[in-house]
Amino acid sequence: MFPSILLTGLWHSTSPERYDGIVETGAILPEPDLPETERWGSKMGKEHYPLVRALGGVSLFDFNDFEPEKYSKKFISSSWTHFVPGRSSWPQTIWIKIDRSSIIENLITGNELLKIWNDSMYGHNLMPIIECAHIGKLPTKKFQEIFCYDSKSDKFIGQVGDRPRFHGVKGK
Repeated sequence: MFPSILLTGLWHSTSPERYDGIVETGAILPEPDLPETERWGSKMGKEHYPLVRALGGVSLFDFNDFEPEKYSKKFISSSWTHFVPGRSSWPQTIWIKIDRSSIIENLITGNELLKIWNDSMYGHNLMPIIECAHIGKLPTKKFQEIFCYDSKSDKFIGQVGDRPRFHGVKGK
């Protein structure tokens, strides 16, 4: 069952360790200091990076009006289940809710991204409609809420708070 907590809002997901880096830098960076081996969809090289990365953006999820079964039938190759409710390779996943109204000038919606992809960027990965892009750095002051999903217990272990600080229990 899809987590109801994610059905409203605009979200970015990350690991607790990466979240610590976000807090330290004061923003989610389009090109954080991470090895390519730890990045999603980078194995085939720069010309096949995920679309949002190729555009210089931060990948976000927009699950408003999301119907998982219907979506999965329509977009068979979408990898959304790899990220929701948490990334299988992480003991915990941090979900950061973004204040949509405060980033609207830098936001490319899922429909707009799909048009860009269809028009000229087929070689790049995209989760149609539900993936959005924030172009440039996304400052922590644009965060609304922060939650932690624990893979071991298969549940959200609580709201972390409305400040950009992680206070949850880290996995081993």
